[in-house]
Amino acid sequence: MLRQFSAALERYDRAVDIIANDLDLMSLKAGIYQAQGDLGQAAQFVSGVTEQTPYDSAFFVKVIQLRLERNHAEAVRLLQARLAQFHFTSEFIKGATQVYLAIAQRLAGDTIGAKVTAEQARNTLEPLCKRQPVNSNFAAWLALANAMAGEKDLALKEAERAIMLLPSAKDAVDGPGLEENIAVIQTLFGQRDRAISTLRRLLQAPSQSQIYGPMPLTSAFLRLDPLWDSLRGDPGFQE
Repeated sequence: MLRQFSAALERYDRAVDIIANDLDLMSLKAGIYQAQGDLGQAAQFVSGVTEQTPYDSAFFVKVIQLRLERNHAEAVRLLQARLAQFHFTSEFIKGATQVYLAIAQRLAGDTIGAKVTAEQARNTLEPLCKRQPVNSNFAAWLALANAMAGEKDLALKEAERAIMLLPSAKDAVDGPGLEENIAVIQTLFGQRDRAISTLRRLLQAPSQSQIYGPMPLTSAFLRLDPLWDSLRGDPGFQE
């Protein structure tokens, strides 16, 4: 969260010495390398992650790795296999996995498939939001599902609701991640100035990212992630 990556790597190295080949620990190391833009090193630590890996955090770090590498076809394959084969004990994690698949499909150029998957994600996440209306995390992921389904107004409304539920002033760790979430949605729908303004501020915040968690948002993520491609021609983003 504080972007003290060298110190964090040292701690994880000591932990790995004690618990060798732990995919959860290895994925955390991968996340640190991703945050620094070193995809080659990161890839080594998620190479053993498959659709059957029991650790959700490790699996999502692998998905992020594939997106940063722009290997969208493999990301789609991996996510589809997990949704087809993995036994989910959490409907929320299933919904988040569906959102990740919709994003990967969209980036791969399969806009029709992305919308179909996004509708499935909405069907998974909407009941959770109704049962727990004050859960900001549920609201944030439903907002992304709405965005992938092409529902701009619903996406922005739900993303704003998530921020209201957990503002940064109340939670300086997780709150900024919800603002990052709305920046993704603003980017998808062409609201560049708003997105860039938010991202520039979040780069200075010692917080946990919503889409790269538990890592913080970094300039390397912004540089590498195709989610931000539509912002690249803007001088404000290049700064």
